[in-house]
Amino acid sequence: MPDDDYYTLLGISRTASPEEIKKAFRKMAVKYHPDKNACDPQAEEMFKKVSEAYEVLSDPEKRQLYDRFGKDGVRQSFGNGGFTFTHADEFADIFESILGGGGIFDAFFGGGARRARNGGQRGADLRVDVELDFLDAVHGVERHIDVRKHGQCSACNGSGAAPGSKPAVCRHCGGAGQVHVARGFFTLAQACPVCRGSGRVIEKPCHQCDGSGRVEQRKKLKLTIPAGIDNGGRLKLTGEGEAGTHGAPAGNLYVMVHVREHELFQRDGDNIVCDVPISFPQAALGCELHVPTVHGPVTLSVPAGTQPGKLFRLRGKGVHGLNGGVGDHYVRIIVETPTNLNREQTELLRRYAEACGDTVHPRTQGFFATVAKLFK
Repeated sequence: MPDDDYYTLLGISRTASPEEIKKAFRKMAVKYHPDKNACDPQAEEMFKKVSEAYEVLSDPEKRQLYDRFGKDGVRQSFGNGGFTFTHADEFADIFESILGGGGIFDAFFGGGARRARNGGQRGADLRVDVELDFLDAVHGVERHIDVRKHGQCSACNGSGAAPGSKPAVCRHCGGAGQVHVARGFFTLAQACPVCRGSGRVIEKPCHQCDGSGRVEQRKKLKLTIPAGIDNGGRLKLTGEGEAGTHGAPAGNLYVMVHVREHELFQRDGDNIVCDVPISFPQAALGCELHVPTVHGPVTLSVPAGTQPGKLFRLRGKGVHGLNGGVGDHYVRIIVETPTNLNREQTELLRRYAEACGDTVHPRTQGFFATVAKLFK
């Protein structure tokens, strides 16, 4: 089987499914794409070959002819070497995922492949940033936001034509929105330079929007922020972005959420951590504390002998997460060392120290015993 056999080029069997063909081409296109192999003519040549293979094998009629008669059968039936770039929309999807759009695809294949069938282009996405208080993010809140954007012109209903008139069919492309241009081995479909891919020409533009079909507007939106959203969360408002042209869908509005820090609470996923300071006598003798949580105060029993850094878990007192679960609240004990002792307090503390035996501070005894062994 020759090296330029279409199946061999894509590394697939002759019984490969359409999905397997597309997957194989995507892999080869990533490997040999000129944007990723600058100044490598061999990679560019391979890219052309795998593109030709995909063009033929992805078309059931061309594939049948190729399987029976080879390349000559395809050429005789379709002319131009059998490779006319008729899958522009599909290739646009593939290359947008590979390269993020633009690059050599737009330059080489003429762009405009992503236009809607009616010639319109989808509206651009927009972004706004919203800052929330910590507790508002935990419990959810409603906000109103103002958005400036291009909306559909009410005078022409987005057509761009003056009231009482309609866009005319483009004579240059016959309303197809595309023209075919021969470039050596390829015959490529490009956006029509006259109508810019819309297939229509506006002879009497709308005076309100100057024929664009869109006008700048300010819109006030009610935003429902769900309980449990975290810093860096994103909300999507479908269709609230820029209006599309010539009836194409509007873009989306993305709301980026920024949560201010809280003076007491720290968030760890759906859990809340709160540092609670207590005195040395409280830690030594035990006590009951009224500790704050995001759902209100809770009584916590601190046993005698509690050490600094001890974590106490309050189940279900954390954040109700976006996925339906609920976190816990953790109380971290901070034992505060007293400062600015008066004379009486100092004397009492000194007498306490003298009264303490080794059994009172077993960790201290064990630590210094280990240190003594190290330096023998």
